[in-house]
Order: sequence, then structure tokens, then C-alpha cells
Amino acid sequence: MAQGSGGGWGRRAVLRGAAAGSAALALPAPAGAAPALARGGRPSADWGVQVGDVTTSSGLVWVRSDRPARMVVQTAATESFRDAETTQTWRGPVLGAGTDFTGVTPLHGLPPGEQVHYRVLLADPDDPRRTGEPVTGTFRTAPEGRHADVRFLWSGDLAGQGWGINPDRGGYRVYEDMRRRNPDFFLCSGDNIYADNPITERVTLPDGRIWRNVTTEEKAKVAETLQEFRGAFRYNLLDTNLRRFNAQVPTITQWDDHEVHNNWYPGQLLDDDRYTEKRTDVLSARSLRAFAEYFPIRTLRPDGTGRVYRVVHHGPLLDVFVLDMRRYRNANSPDRQTDDPQGILGAEQLRWLKRELSRSRAVWKVIASDMPLGLVVPDGRTNFEAVAQGDPGAPLGRELQLAELLRHIKHARVTGTVWITTDVHYTSAQHYAPERAAFRDFAPFWEFVSGPLNAGGFQAVKLDGTFGPEQAFIKAPDRANVSPAESPQYFGEIDIDGGSGELTVRLRQEGGDVLFSKVLQPGRVGQ
Repeated sequence: MAQGSGGGWGRRAVLRGAAAGSAALALPAPAGAAPALARGGRPSADWGVQVGDVTTSSGLVWVRSDRPARMVVQTAATESFRDAETTQTWRGPVLGAGTDFTGVTPLHGLPPGEQVHYRVLLADPDDPRRTGEPVTGTFRTAPEGRHADVRFLWSGDLAGQGWGINPDRGGYRVYEDMRRRNPDFFLCSGDNIYADNPITERVTLPDGRIWRNVTTEEKAKVAETLQEFRGAFRYNLLDTNLRRFNAQVPTITQWDDHEVHNNWYPGQLLDDDRYTEKRTDVLSARSLRAFAEYFPIRTLRPDGTGRVYRVVHHGPLLDVFVLDMRRYRNANSPDRQTDDPQGILGAEQLRWLKRELSRSRAVWKVIASDMPLGLVVPDGRTNFEAVAQGDPGAPLGRELQLAELLRHIKHARVTGTVWITTDVHYTSAQHYAPERAAFRDFAPFWEFVSGPLNAGGFQAVKLDGTFGPEQAFIKAPDRANVSPAESPQYFGEIDIDGGSGELTVRLRQEGGDVLFSKVLQPGRVGQ
């Protein structure tokens, strides 16, 4: 419940302030376990803060305590918190073992298009006067008018293939590159963890160099129990760059396969000797609960009930449609069936997406897909993991569902759709056009791919001609599982100009260099 009153808040620079505010959160770069729970004294928030699913007037603040504590959030127009007219206090939940001492406090009634400064206090539930050191952060609410610029970033795939937090490289340093871009938000396209990829202390690179990892007990094996999944999500928060980034940049988070197991689908029984629990339905339920505990997502509850797919409205210029291509899919197969109502989205999610796209009045509708559309992603020798299955003819299998969606977008006259994804561990840009396609009842569109954040790089996969893709750009390694020490990591950036409405996509690599850019015009079909 909010207390106090708001006021007219002015925008101010945040890079210096956010960095300074989060510097106090820096943990030692441990060679072993995470900080111990309940070290005596007052509650502590060593894992930093996050904000998720920000709109013009709302956001969700997340924190983790090291012991039972009441979460209290204060917001203000300035980082000093000295202006009583703009300071509000929000009483959050009591954080306990049932949610691994994590919690979320919703903020409502915030001023649109303004910088919000916040701090989280953790109070002893039995003695509210006993509080830990406040943990600070900041974020911008979405603009209410059409004349404010919008910038966001996307990528995915963190700590994959055994490439974890390497103190010799400065940890997940791509997050510092992204923070310096000062985006309105960051969209993670999935694989926030690699539950099926243990982290060892040392990995020998092909040239003989040693890659060193920060390690924890939970990441020493594949995740099967709820506690092991929690530990996998907690592992990434040992990185100073990520905690600093979270304290400044709100997130929109989706999930994919490695939150559970490579290429999993509902009903699957694992053929993997590392696992005692072979049922992916059991593993995915535990993972989703930990996922819900460790990310602020408005459509998920802490017990894992609810859904990941949702639309996040970011003012009149942008709606972000967040898909879940994992929980509702059919089994991976050769994917040549001529009737496939379940597909990769499930019938209910497809109906939702068609309905919400038709309702959207945003200039741009960005569809955040955790799997690519026309890239052929295999699952073994005969099965396929994504939408395309390598047959360039008429739609078959999961392509039937995509054809139905693209047909709807065209006939409902939905303009401004742009697809973004990660998944394949390289960066590329594809343009889809009916004149090149076997299926032609759709309007042209672009799909942009960027990632990983800190995982192995992989070779490019083939294109499927069913929807007429043409690759305008690609950068990928020439062999499998190239370490982050040998191949740059990638992230994408989208800028929307508040004056013209133009949308510019830039594919960037670690360090910030632009590899490819494309400008799209608002309301135009066939770009």
C-alpha cells in the first residue's frame, strides 16, 4: 500500500548515480559458495535488486534477503530521497523460506516517462526498527506521449556450456556494455540459466589457456530439486556487472529450454544418466517455481502458477508480446504432419496472440520469440526443435501455426510487427517476403537474432524457404561451443524515434561495436 503523495518529477541522468548506488552491493568474487545465510545481525540484500514489467505507471521491485524479513520499498524523484513531496513508502511481503527469501512489491500510480529512484529496506519481522542497509536502484517509467524516444536491448543465454563467471575476464562484462547504453529496459529471450550444464572450476581452451569459473555447490551438478534450481538462478547474481545492471535497467524476462533441460517438451522422459528424476514435467514445475521467485513477472505468482506469455505496454509507441514456446508445444518430431493445432504455441496462446495483436494500438508490435522462425534448429538426427524443419515447401507441422498467425496479421491489417529472438548462439537478420516463399498469404516482416550473453558460440544453421527468408546479415563461429574468450558475445538494440516513429535495429557485439543496422518506417508494409 502506497503512503505519501507524488509530484511532478523531472528526468535526470542516471548512469553515474546508479553505478555509485550499486557499488556498495559488490560481493567478493568467491571461488566457492554463495554468501552464507543468516550471518547474524540485520537482514541483508546481497543479491541486489531488480525491476520488471515496467509500464507508464507501474513496475515490480524484487529483492532477496539472507533471512526472514519484511520488504519495504521507498520511491522518490531524486536519489537523495530528501523531498517528502515525492517520496512514497510501499509495504511489501514478509520474505521467508517458502520463496527462498525472495519477494516482489508492486508499485502503482507512478508518473509516466519519469526517472524513479527507489530503495529497498529489509526489516526484522519481529522488530521493524531493526533494518539492514538500504539497497538502491532506479528505472524509467514508459512515456505517455508519442514524442519521447524509446530504447531497449535484448539477448539471452547465460552461463551456458560450462562458461560461467570468469573473474579473469571481469565476469559477465557484456552487462556493463549494455548498462552504458542506458536503455529503458532489457528483454531476456530465455536461457537465463543452464540447469543442465554444471559449472566446473577450470576449463582448458583449445589453445591451452585456462578458463576459470566461480563455482557453487548447486552448480556442481544438473538441477533436479527445487533448491538446485534456485541455486542456479542465484548463481548469476554473484556477478557484480549483472547486479549493477539490474539496479539500473528494468527487465522483461521469458524462458526457454535450458531453464529445465536442452530441447525439453511437456511429457518428455529424459534419456540422460546424470538425472535421477527423468520426468520433465516434474523438473519444469520446479524450475518454473524458482523462475517465478527470482524474476519480477506480473503474470506469474511466487509458487509458479500463472503464465510466462504476456504483453507489456510501453507507451503509445511500443507493445512487447512475450511468447512461451516451451510449456505448450507438442513433442519434438520430424514435424511433417499436415494438421497440427497444438504446434509450438498451443491453441490457447495462439488465440491470445492473435487477439492482442489485433487490439494493440501501439505503433510497433515487437514479438519476443524464444525460438527463431525460419532457422532450422535440429534436435538429434531426425527431430526438430523450433518452427522450421528444413522442407522449403508448403507449411507442415509447427509451420502451420505460424502460417495461421502470419495470415491473421495480414488480413487484420496489423502493422509494425518485428520479431526478435536469441537461442542459436550467434547474431543475424532475416527478411521474410511472400514473393520468395512457398506460403504467400502474409505481409513481409523482419526477424533479428542476437546472443549469447555468456555462453558458447555455435555455427550458423540453415534457412527454411517456406516463408521466404533472406539473410541480410550473419556473424557466427565456424565451430561448435566457442568460448566467450574466443568469440564475442552479442546483444541487440532497438531505438524508436519519438518524432518520426522510425524504428532502428542495431546488432552489437561485446564492447558495443555495431555489426549491422536497419531502419524501419512506421505503418509501412513490405519493409
